[in-house]
Amino acid sequence: MTNPQRWTRPVATGLLAAAVALAGCEERSPQTASPASAVTTPPPADPPPTRSTPSTRAPGLFTEITTEIGLDFRHQSGHVDGTHFMAEILGGGAAVFDADGDGNLDLYFVNAGDRLPTDAAANTAPNRLYLQQPGGVFRDATAGSGLDDMGYGMGCTIGDMDDDGDLDVYVTNWGADTLFRNDGNGVFTDVTEAAGIDNRSWACSASFLDYDRDGDLDLYVANYIDLDPARICTDDAGRPDYCGPKAFPGVTDRLYRNLGEGRFEDVTAAAGIAAAAYAGLGVVCADFNRDGWVDIYVANDADPNDLWINQGDGTFLDDAIILGAAFNRHGQPEAGMGIGVGDPDRDGDLDLYVTHLMEETNTYYRNLGSLGFDDATGAVNLGEASVGLTGFGVAFFDFDHDAALDVAVVNGAVGRRPQAMTSAAGFLSDYVEPNLLLRNDGTGRFVDVTPQTGGYGETLELSRGVIPADLDADGDLDLIVTNIEGPARVYRNDAPAAGSNWLRVRVRLAGSNRDALGATITAVRPDGTRLIRPVIASFGYLTAVEPEAHFGLGDAAEVSRLIVDWPDGRREAFPGVAAGQRVEVRQGAGQPASPDVEADQS
Repeated sequence: MTNPQRWTRPVATGLLAAAVALAGCEERSPQTASPASAVTTPPPADPPPTRSTPSTRAPGLFTEITTEIGLDFRHQSGHVDGTHFMAEILGGGAAVFDADGDGNLDLYFVNAGDRLPTDAAANTAPNRLYLQQPGGVFRDATAGSGLDDMGYGMGCTIGDMDDDGDLDVYVTNWGADTLFRNDGNGVFTDVTEAAGIDNRSWACSASFLDYDRDGDLDLYVANYIDLDPARICTDDAGRPDYCGPKAFPGVTDRLYRNLGEGRFEDVTAAAGIAAAAYAGLGVVCADFNRDGWVDIYVANDADPNDLWINQGDGTFLDDAIILGAAFNRHGQPEAGMGIGVGDPDRDGDLDLYVTHLMEETNTYYRNLGSLGFDDATGAVNLGEASVGLTGFGVAFFDFDHDAALDVAVVNGAVGRRPQAMTSAAGFLSDYVEPNLLLRNDGTGRFVDVTPQTGGYGETLELSRGVIPADLDADGDLDLIVTNIEGPARVYRNDAPAAGSNWLRVRVRLAGSNRDALGATITAVRPDGTRLIRPVIASFGYLTAVEPEAHFGLGDAAEVSRLIVDWPDGRREAFPGVAAGQRVEVRQGAGQPASPDVEADQS
């Protein structure tokens, strides 16, 4: 990173005093003392998660363990054959986070309902919370949790909006959204009205962020369209089918500024966000130009995508067009759904991978630094496998620990396929599709390894969300997949080869924004390879995960340095740590590092 203030948007960087600690723990042996005095052992999970692995594994990169771990969630949309209510085909969000503070990852699924919202009958199918128990099994803890939202649900985001040390939940709905405050021990309270949030548009994705660097988490909500449920649309053969987004006007997204003490203010107009009114589906918030201020990227359906560049004064400018991230290589807007964010080419900045409608291909926007973005989809072989599918959930992650980011994409049509992919009976058989796993070959090009993934790539469903997360605490990332009118599925990662290493890093701030949303973490391997990860609340499509960075390290037994670009604009370098553990890095424990110095420079 030779010029951190890029894209000709110089911003004054505030310098904050920092308080310090660097802590780590051996993931499999939490009692083992670390040789470095700067590293202490944080409390282990209570009780420590135990891997629920059968003695003999089935061959393949991933193995489905949904039933084995006690997960029985099945998404309901209230679907009625022939109705084609547009919102029923677009929901299915989820979050993976520690909901009850015991150190284990839990699962939260957003449901739509057993009735369409146009039905006068009451919905009796709420969102559901599953808490992880000893042995790695999950218990339905919805009753009494307060998270049983009865809205017609789409997705969710998580973040500590009140700075009390636990993660709160924001749920997007067709209709009024809901903000839940985490009161601890797996109990939540609806504080939407008290917080001053009143988004009644059809919202899809959302994300917490600290756009003004005041330490409080603000909220961005991507709104979709102004749907008229009475409108009937047809396919090319004249048969009733789901409408496309251009049948209705787009809706302005919403930006809420956190005022502290549990209150938010709608600053959409004041921040400049009201300048656009598109059909927003996906959103991710990260520092794309490395100037120390978090930006906002929105995937819009059949509209130009937005790239809201933070001006550092509480306002944003949509520079997606001039920076090359609004259209594909041919200058055409596409049906943007989900957003993957990461650095698969390992050049030190964040690229984007946006999922699209069949026949469009998904699009990979390579970050060129001061030159903006370039559609490099074909150059890295990320188009061919996706052209016949409709992508939604997407995530960059290193599933095989070779120090190169791979990508998972889950699919499902939104219009009747010209030819169904299954002979099974049922209304949704015309819409189901397989999922994809694309492996990075180490050069930034991708190879389709879906045939090696077992049920993940073979099962034909109407998939929407995908979340990589280390559910069993063995160091590698498992996959959670959500499906419209179908079961959520969990696939255990069996891919990493013997001798491959990993590291999990959690960064912490003292006081406000404790999870350091907006930070960027760089892990430097002994050979000088730099691996970067953004600290974000949401990604993909309708999904959120605990804000922790995971690094595959290949055969490296350690990282030689950790560099953190903090949300306040400061940069710190931390000493190397051994692989195979989870470490916590606290602001102020490292050595100040100049923003114009490369992360791998001594």
